[in-house]
Amino acid sequence: MKKIYKILLTIFVTLLMILILTPFLFQDKIINLVKKTVNNNITAQLDFSDANLSLLRDFPNASLQLSDVSIINGKPFKGDTLLFAKEINLELKLTELFKKTSEQLNIQSFSIDDPNVNVLVNEIGIANYDIAKPSDVKIENTDETPSNFGLSINSYAINNALIKYHDKKGKLKVQLTDFNHSGSGDFSQTNSELNTSTSTLVSFEMDGASYAKNQKITLDAILGMDLVNSKFSFLKNEAKLNNLPLIFDGYVQINENNQEIDLNFKTPSSDFKNFLGLVPETYTKSIENVKTSGDFSVAGTVKGLVTNNTIPLLDIRLKSNNASFKYPDLPKSVRDINIDVQLKNTSGYLDKTFVDINKLSFKIDEDVFSSSGKAYNITTNPTIDAKLNGTLNLANINKAYPVDLENELQGILKANLHTKFDLKAIENNTLNRIKNNGNIELNDFVYASKDIVNSINIKNSKVSFTPATITLNKFNATTGKSDLNATGNIQNLLGFLLADKKLQGTFNLKSNAFHISDFMQESTDDNQKEEENTTQEEQPVASLKIPAFLDCKILADSKTVYYDNLTLKNVKGTLLIKDEKAILQNVNANMFKGQISFNGEVNTKEKTPVFNMNLRMKSFDISESFNGLDLLKSISPIATALNGKLNSDINLSGNLNSDFTPDLSSVSGKALAELLSTKIEPKNSKALSLLNNKLSFIDLSKLDLSDIKTKLSFDKGQVSVKPFKLKYKDININVGGSHSFDQKMNYNVTLDVPAKYLGSEVQGLLSKVSAKDQNTTVPVTANITGNMKNPAVKTDLSSSVTKLSQKLIQQQKDNLINNAIGKISGNKTGNTVNTINNLLGNKKTDSTKTTTTKKEKTTETVKKVTDVLGGLFGKKKK
Repeated sequence: MKKIYKILLTIFVTLLMILILTPFLFQDKIINLVKKTVNNNITAQLDFSDANLSLLRDFPNASLQLSDVSIINGKPFKGDTLLFAKEINLELKLTELFKKTSEQLNIQSFSIDDPNVNVLVNEIGIANYDIAKPSDVKIENTDETPSNFGLSINSYAINNALIKYHDKKGKLKVQLTDFNHSGSGDFSQTNSELNTSTSTLVSFEMDGASYAKNQKITLDAILGMDLVNSKFSFLKNEAKLNNLPLIFDGYVQINENNQEIDLNFKTPSSDFKNFLGLVPETYTKSIENVKTSGDFSVAGTVKGLVTNNTIPLLDIRLKSNNASFKYPDLPKSVRDINIDVQLKNTSGYLDKTFVDINKLSFKIDEDVFSSSGKAYNITTNPTIDAKLNGTLNLANINKAYPVDLENELQGILKANLHTKFDLKAIENNTLNRIKNNGNIELNDFVYASKDIVNSINIKNSKVSFTPATITLNKFNATTGKSDLNATGNIQNLLGFLLADKKLQGTFNLKSNAFHISDFMQESTDDNQKEEENTTQEEQPVASLKIPAFLDCKILADSKTVYYDNLTLKNVKGTLLIKDEKAILQNVNANMFKGQISFNGEVNTKEKTPVFNMNLRMKSFDISESFNGLDLLKSISPIATALNGKLNSDINLSGNLNSDFTPDLSSVSGKALAELLSTKIEPKNSKALSLLNNKLSFIDLSKLDLSDIKTKLSFDKGQVSVKPFKLKYKDININVGGSHSFDQKMNYNVTLDVPAKYLGSEVQGLLSKVSAKDQNTTVPVTANITGNMKNPAVKTDLSSSVTKLSQKLIQQQKDNLINNAIGKISGNKTGNTVNTINNLLGNKKTDSTKTTTTKKEKTTETVKKVTDVLGGLFGKKKK
């Protein structure tokens, strides 16, 4: 007995060792088996990063786990990933490990975790999932026998998949998110049943338009499988579209060149809750306790062949009669609901599919709203023929239906409209194929949003539709302290709504009081910003953008416009909005006791908004304007000391900050200023006050600046003033220099000062020169530097007075010498010479003595005169 136990123990240990060692012995074989089997039969390339074979985990079956599995397409999608899965698990009998690659592979179970599937159909209709090798394609390895590959699977599962389908030829996109699917059945039998369970979120887009977004679909179905004929029949099933239940019967058969479909589906009951279930739960909330009456049903047939050119015939109908619903926690109900909508295709060609809305109406309180219409040529050139008629109190919508709104709706909507058009007519603006007739009114409507400062209260508005234009007959509204009154025309509202066209129109806008602050968000105060910065990272501030879809003309007329601390009266002009630009044309207004006009543009197309503006100011009050406008104060800070009137033309350009104020460091341009009846108040400017004190001979407060013109240029915060001339009494003044927007300055003031203003010493010297020489002038230069708050003024007055004194002395010397020479030259006798000699202290000489020539005597005489004058006006020689 003991011997038997030893034999059994030996056998057990041997088997255990075999089970443990076999994966290591056969793992490479299994990996090669899988790769060769698959790659031998597809035109793509299968690969995976790791494989794990185990004989113990699911004994008596072997299990294979593949990690990071990918299928990479070949031509014409070379390099595209058809499939990537985090993990694939296979379970198969041990005997399957020893089969040749050409034999059928029987898999007990198969699962894929977290796969991403990317299905593409290119512009000529070739699909990247068509990777099976045709039967006439030879296998590269000619040493192997032709493959008789077969595959049998008992159960399978796909977990948490993302499946994307993009048909470029058909302009179709489908996305299945959170796709989960499982099935079990005996695939080895020619006729068997497959038990399946599927759930996913479906998004559907066609030709750029979204028709479904994350619609929830579930399907539990038992399918009859006829594997010989590739026919799958619905035996028992239940599907849900969101919460709308549906049941199916019929079959799908896959043929060599087409697919044959014959399906019928319908709602299992006619309860009106079926309609609420059709709407995603996000928008309906719980419908469990909703009271309903009337019926709602969905029924449809899909029958025919799917080929490259045709689709099955369609007949799907949604219908409801005299239904109603009321949510238990809402005060209003929706009554008299009638729905009759049909989706049909009677030809088998996709472009012949049409939708017929025979009736769609409902009633809230006593307000009835109804519509009807048709849509055909849906896939080629959608053509719409629709009618809207009725009244709707917007405040009742969220009192009858659980709509989550940030702000409650208010207002009465009235519509009586018939529209007929096709999409290509709108795209090409073919007016004879666009038919609009009727009107829409909106009264007592209140619109509020976090994107606007104040709610907009539309007291009454009316829009009329004709085939050619859409007319805004009236629009009376208020927001904050502002009132708005508008009329105008819109050329292509449907093109804007349906064909990505720009919204074009011409509007007349009037206002009694227009406050800019009513349309601008207030900036966060510094303290709040500091607190926010301590808790979260600083976010970049987005600049305000002019909408790219606007292409309109606005004729503005406002009695009063308020902007910050400015008040503009009688504002009139034209505003053109196009290509993300706002162009101002002949905008005129009264301000600062004068007139101003604007011409220019603001451009927000680039990341940093820019502006280019021409301003013309007439009879501006200088004190008010330069104290009220930072830009003017930056261009000419010294103007705060001026009183009077100003004419000016300013051309400037630069960048705008995020709040649409000019970035002064970027501003450049030029200006021409003309002063009218202007006086200076030196006490209002430290620089002028210092200059006034430095120059005793001038009183700046009495300086007349009338009709003075000057030119300025500025670039990147630096202002240059072209020299200009002034006059104070008989003093000519020349001023020029520059300053920066941060108030640093460097100005030179040159004065041609008559000598008589330069003190008693100079006046004494003037009395000794001729009347002509008494009119001499002296240039005095004053240099103003520093900044406006702490200026420095330097003059060369002292040195100028010294130089003038020296000049006057020299003039007196020259005059005496010239007079003396003149007298000497004019005397013909020796008595005159003797007289001069006596005047200069010379003794008489004997006439009989040897004398010099006349020329020598004259020279000696001049020298002595010079010496005497030098003694009078200069220092005596010791």
